[in-house]
Amino acid sequence: MPTPIALTIAGSDSSGGAGIQADLKSFAARGVYGASVITALTAQNTQGVTGVHDVPPEFITAQIDAVFSDLAVGAVKIGMVSRREAIEAIAAGLARWHPPVVVLDPVMIATSGDKLLAPDAIDALRQQLVPKVQLITPNLPEAAALLGEQVATSVGEIEGQGRRLLQLGCGAVLIKGGHGQGPSSTDYLVSAAGTLALAAPRIATKNTHGTGCSLSSAIAAELAKGADIETAARNAKTWISGAIAAADRFTVGHGHGPIHHFYGINPA
Repeated sequence: MPTPIALTIAGSDSSGGAGIQADLKSFAARGVYGASVITALTAQNTQGVTGVHDVPPEFITAQIDAVFSDLAVGAVKIGMVSRREAIEAIAAGLARWHPPVVVLDPVMIATSGDKLLAPDAIDALRQQLVPKVQLITPNLPEAAALLGEQVATSVGEIEGQGRRLLQLGCGAVLIKGGHGQGPSSTDYLVSAAGTLALAAPRIATKNTHGTGCSLSSAIAAELAKGADIETAARNAKTWISGAIAAADRFTVGHGHGPIHHFYGINPA
């Protein structure tokens, strides 16, 4: 049997909880081999981001070409892309190599509140990457930012924003509900077929660093294994809920700690 391979194109988190590090942990936890293309280095910990060092676009291109020329990539996850030049390099790489499925997590703000995307890059993200992917996974503030609207506060508003995001050209939209309120954390999968609500109990913990990165990566891993988007989203939602529930087993840092990616494998 061929080995399922997923590629993450994202920024590095020096504290290990989000970004490339979270993506590779998520791939491994879901039984998929992970490759990576690093778009930026961050000086980061559980309390915030103190610096960002962008990788030159030509070296992003070199990494993309190195991976695709050798590995049979089954799915791509795109995370932090802080500059227009990086987005252009990635868009060109996708056009050159035609991966079978791409998940875009439009990372704009870290869990700590630090901005990770330059303002002029939002248009490039909207115009050059969103139309090329099968799924985008914004949280509530990111969905609003992509549309230039206020953050949705009702199910009707969330569905409406999901439909308007579809009009940008992507195949489907998963609007994540972690920033919402109430006893349930509900994600909404919006596609041409309609809207599917994926609910789980909201877990009271401050250790949510890397949740968004990990969910989108888990979906990409499921897609690399051959699942359809709905099944991939369901499986990833179940897994991420368990990883958040187990997060307090860790004592990492003094701020928003990481989730427990390997709770199902290593209970410690």
